[in-house]
Amino acid sequence: MCMIPALSQRHGGRGGVAFAAAVLAAGSVFAASGVAAAQPSAAPLNARAATAMSASLAKSLGDRTVGSYYDHSSSRLTVTVTDQAAAAQVRAAGATPKFVKYRASQLKAVTAELARTASVPGTAWRVDPRTGQVLVTADSTVTGAKLAQVTNAVHRFGDKARFSQTKGKLRPLISGGDAIWGQGLRCSLGFNVHTSSGQAAILTAGHCGVATNDWWADQGNSQHIASTSAANFPGTDYSYATYDAGVDAPSAVNTGQQITAAGDATVGETVTRSGSTTGVHDGQVTGLNATVNYQEGSVSGLIDTTVCAEPGDSGGSLFDGSTALGLTSGGSGDCTSGGETFFQPVPAALSAYGLTLP
Repeated sequence: MCMIPALSQRHGGRGGVAFAAAVLAAGSVFAASGVAAAQPSAAPLNARAATAMSASLAKSLGDRTVGSYYDHSSSRLTVTVTDQAAAAQVRAAGATPKFVKYRASQLKAVTAELARTASVPGTAWRVDPRTGQVLVTADSTVTGAKLAQVTNAVHRFGDKARFSQTKGKLRPLISGGDAIWGQGLRCSLGFNVHTSSGQAAILTAGHCGVATNDWWADQGNSQHIASTSAANFPGTDYSYATYDAGVDAPSAVNTGQQITAAGDATVGETVTRSGSTTGVHDGQVTGLNATVNYQEGSVSGLIDTTVCAEPGDSGGSLFDGSTALGLTSGGSGDCTSGGETFFQPVPAALSAYGLTLP
């Protein structure tokens, strides 16, 4: 059996070219003043419990919430609401309600119109539960008439949306040169998985999979390890490659963290990313269900974070403890000055291909 050596575990270090990806494997505050003392107060939760509570309340509240966010310092969950009945339901569940002006359907209409009129490469948008608005961003490449097109579209929505411009360029974080090497490119393995027939496979970014049929353990392409089986990009950003016989594929990221489950992320959650270019970095989730308009096309349903990443980190793992959350898609900035990185949620990728974690 072929054992592949692991990467250095240095935080923030740039991984060497030794193949370690194969051992990467693989979720205004409404004041309670005036609320009767007998009513339950917000309970402290860990991030995984907050994610479960958020999903449950989102399902029951429906159009009356535009999302929730987790405060790591207080270990409490805040859930947006549009009426008193929803607020009472949130308190009863043990979370803190926050009143917002617009319903989910109203903000969904905003994002739908943006997709129709302002899908300019270099832009992104998502609902921001902290403000109850749609946040629209444009990178430094969006200028002149294209910038006017985006800002005019945002202004038409009044206070339902707000605009922000970011430094750098939004792009998929693929690189021409640790990790898994394709035909003229370098990516990072996200998580090891099993197919429905029990074969070991690599789960990585779709924009990596569409660019190569073969994967090697080295830059010289002398040790073939896997072949791409399916890839989706743009629209979504996930792919998988089936391992050659004899390649070892344990369920651990290169920090030594065992991965036991896949889950959804929560706004405010502290998360960790591992990638072949920049090693291991932490940050926070800032948004969910984001749309990013790359030069290559639009991708929706992404996790937005403050975690930095650079070219070659594409496909790398995003996780919280033993829970697999995402695959590095793209972003702007770098790990020197900081940046914004988007991730394809892992549960959607597993479901699309009928894959499971080991």
